[in-house]
Amino acid sequence: MFTTQFLITSLIVCLIPGTGVVFTVSTGIAQGRRASFFASLGCTLGIVPHLLATILGLAAVMHTSALAFQLLKYAGVAYLLYLAVATWRDRSAFAIQSLDRQSKALHLVVKAFLLNILNPKLTIFFLAFLPQFVEPHASSPLLQMLGLSAVFMAMTFAVFIAYGFLAHAFRTAVIESPRVQAWLRRGFAAAFAGLGLQLAASER
Repeated sequence: MFTTQFLITSLIVCLIPGTGVVFTVSTGIAQGRRASFFASLGCTLGIVPHLLATILGLAAVMHTSALAFQLLKYAGVAYLLYLAVATWRDRSAFAIQSLDRQSKALHLVVKAFLLNILNPKLTIFFLAFLPQFVEPHASSPLLQMLGLSAVFMAMTFAVFIAYGFLAHAFRTAVIESPRVQAWLRRGFAAAFAGLGLQLAASER
């Protein structure tokens, strides 16, 4: 079940920069290491509904229902474009922000969670990805799917934390240069907008 092929493929999938990576990196640079941890947690939790949908067979319904897919897709597009505009318009300086208050941490987790839950492509991806690694004639395919999902989530969380901590390492150079901050903000805004447009143009 947990074959080398599965582990390597999962790692590659986790490493590919997407909306979650962009959000985690931008959070790590703008708000610090602790903030990037909560962003990573939210992004990881955001894939849980997609995994459950795959396991319960709901992904097949979404795959055949154009309306369900389109509704979720355009909700995701709208959210990505909202993040792009909000990031572009933000003029506050990058600085260390305290996340001791539970509400601030929860806000980051929810924001990251929404980012991934509103991407219907994830459900279709897991529908095609996970079943490939379930052993033929397994006595309990459901348990195997749950195990594969747990490993994939753990790898996603670890990779996102690594991205966030790596971004945090560059904070000093960024904070000392308002010009770099401005260009980074524009870059992140463009990335969110580009990912939104890519999702809008995607097919099932």
